[in-house]
This record gives sequence, structure tokens and C-alpha cells, in this order.
Amino acid sequence: MVSPSAGGRSIHRAWWVAIAVLGALVAAAGFRSSTGALIEPLEYEFGWSRTMTSGAVTANLVIYGLTAPFAAALMERLGLRRVMVGALLLVGIGSGLTTVMSAPWQLWVLWGGFVGLGAGAMALVLGSVVANRWFATRRGLVTGLFSAASSTGQLIFLPAIAAFAAGPGWRYAALVVAGAAIAIIPVIVLVVADRPADVGALPYGAEPEPEGSRAAEVGGRHTATTVVRPAGPSPARVALRTLGESSHRLSFWLLVGTFFVCGWSTNGLIGTHFIPAAHDHGMPPTTAAGLLALIGIFDIAGTIASGWLTDRVDPRLLLLAYYVLRGLSLLVVPSVLGPDVEPSVFLFIVFYGLDWVATVPPTMALCRAHFGLERSSIVFGWVFASHMVGAGIAATYAGWVRQSSGDYLWAWLTAGILCLVAGFACVAIPRRAAEGASPQHRTPDSPPPGQRGSVASSST
Repeated sequence: MVSPSAGGRSIHRAWWVAIAVLGALVAAAGFRSSTGALIEPLEYEFGWSRTMTSGAVTANLVIYGLTAPFAAALMERLGLRRVMVGALLLVGIGSGLTTVMSAPWQLWVLWGGFVGLGAGAMALVLGSVVANRWFATRRGLVTGLFSAASSTGQLIFLPAIAAFAAGPGWRYAALVVAGAAIAIIPVIVLVVADRPADVGALPYGAEPEPEGSRAAEVGGRHTATTVVRPAGPSPARVALRTLGESSHRLSFWLLVGTFFVCGWSTNGLIGTHFIPAAHDHGMPPTTAAGLLALIGIFDIAGTIASGWLTDRVDPRLLLLAYYVLRGLSLLVVPSVLGPDVEPSVFLFIVFYGLDWVATVPPTMALCRAHFGLERSSIVFGWVFASHMVGAGIAATYAGWVRQSSGDYLWAWLTAGILCLVAGFACVAIPRRAAEGASPQHRTPDSPPPGQRGSVASSST
């Protein structure tokens, strides 16, 4: 393993950790992005309804989201490496066992329980924890890279999954995802350390602290500022306590509400129903899957760019632009879908790809600005949970709209209107945390005195 040299010429260990985490996020995203391509093959083979299969997707998305805040607390307790290995095992086992299922309840258990829990433990919250621990600078850029990982998984796996489903069968696709999840485990074990101090390093961009202020190890015990809580509260209690403390702030609910809409309009609607919706308009499923994967290509560029912008621009203004433009694009989807890939469809794919999860870096920055660096990952976990709850509701809602009306028109219109509302709600988020609370009334999520500042400065 490579560690930074004194001369600063070798690659900092933080970047190796980031690469390993990216691989894990891509593997976990592989199965999660495949559900849209598997809906119709499962319905054809087992005779299940669109409402039934959409419900299983909803279970996956909701459990995926609700796992996030508890996973963040669990990482604080058990460490990054243990949580990531356990999560990858769940994804691999859950994906592999889908090949032998025969009943709807098994689909719900495997998609929702195994894969939902495993992927949820490595959701965007993992990226937040790694960025906060391993990077003192470039956090916006790094969170953009992690956010793009889900799209990268989509890009890598979705065309293959659609091709397998149309050819040898969807079971081969599930086995590929299972193998990828298991294969990344040795890399995690070898590369990922829980904290920079564990390998004698500093976070990327951090300067050595003055003598006496930094934690030291004496006789195997940590002193000074090192915090060791082997007997502290359980991860569940930490997550729930953080939720209770954060819920007293307007900024928390605005972040929750807007990210709810983000999940509704991405994973829940486009990610789950774009392929069957395009098929309704005469487009072959393999072509639609290719377009959805193309979204992943542009999402990588858009999310990384959003991370770069988050380090320089007011995150609230970025969110306003992202949500409004996304809402307008969703309103025109019914008029551009057809049997062929027309320029209007391609334009939508490019634009929506650039905007897909561009909302993540500014949302993470606002969590850090309002709740402090130490607790921001757990707070973001709850915000992310609302994202996936929104996605789950949207998946079921769109399936119901399709089954009851015969098309997805009102699903598109509803999502577009919600995005417009979310965009203007972002403007109401305060620029910084309230300054009025006295230290004795300050919650653990609040930044300590001397660390308050603008949103932009707190995200770098």
C-alpha cells in the first residue's frame, strides 16, 4: 500500500482509499440499477403484475434509504472496512439467490432485505464519511466522484443486464452482479483503513497540528483529542438521537423535503420505469437500457462538475438551478419518447444525465455547514433516507399510474411539478447555521465556536 512520503510526491493514501470505495460503490450500484431492466422479464416468466414488481423495487429503495443513517453510525462504531465487507456480502448473496426464487415474497426479501440493506450500508453516506475523514480539502470534488459511482455502476452493468435478459436470461445478469460484489472484498480489506491516523497519515490537504493539540499514542492508548468510544451508545441510538436533535431545525426539513423529491424524480421514476415506459412507446428494451446507461456517462461528468462548483458557488443556488431544470425536462418526456432515438430524446438523455445526482455535493455541503463536520454524515444519512423513501413511493406510484391508466403521463407530470417546487424551496434554506444558541444549548450537530462560516467555506 502506498502512503504519502515526506516529499509529498507519492500519491496520498486518501486517494487509494477513495478508489477502493469507488469500486465498492460501483459494485453495489450494479444490482440496484438493474431493477428497471428486470421488471418485464420477471413479469413475463412468473406472471407477476406491474404493481407487484414495482412494490419489490419500493421495498428495495426504502430499506436502502433507511439503512443509511444507521450505517453511518455503525461505521463510527465498527469502522469503514467491516461495514463495507458485510455490505458487499449481503449484495452478493442477495443477487445470487434471486436466480433460484420462485415466489413474490422471495423477491421482496432478496431485493428489499439483502440487497436493500447491503447497498444501503454503502450508499452516498459512505462517500460522506470517507470524504469527511480522509479529505481536509477537495471534499466537494470527492463527494462528486462518489456520487457518480452509482451512475458508473449503471453504465457498466445495465447494458449487459438488458442484453442477458433479452438473450441467455436475467439470471446470468444477477450472477454477474453477485460476482462483482464478492470480487471487490479483498481490495477493501487490503486498501481501506478506518481513519488516516490508523496508518500514520493526515487527511489529504491537512496541515500538522501544533504539538500537544494532536492526538498521540502512548502505550497503545490514544490521548489528547482522539475520541475512543468502545462503551458508547449503540449506533441505532446515535442515529435516532441525531435525528431528534436535527429535527428542531428548519434547514433539516428543507433538506429532507428537497432530497425526497430528488429521489422521486431519479431512482424512483427514471431509474425504475424509464425502460418499460420507453417500451410502451415502441422502443426496444435493449435500446432503452442503452439510453439509461448513457445517462450514467453524462452523470459522471455532471456530478464531478457539481462537486467542483460546490467548492466555489453557494450550494443553495446550485440546487435551485438543478431542480428547476430537471422539472422542466420531465414535463416534456411524454412528447419526446418514441420507437426511435430522435434528437429530442438524445437531448433529454444528455441533459438529465448531467443533472441526475448533481444535487448530492451541494446537499452534503449544506449538511456540513448546518450540523458540523462530525455529525454531518449521520444527518446526511437521514436526508438520504428521505431521498430513497421518495424513490420508493414514486416507484409504486408510477407503477399504479401505468396499471390504472395504461401510460405514464401523470407520473411524468407529477415528478416535474414536484421538482419545480423543490427548486424554489432550496432558496429558503438558511445560508449558514444559526448563531444564537449558547454553548450549553448547542446540539452535537452544531459546529463549534470558531468553525462557523459560510456554506462555501465549510465545504472545502
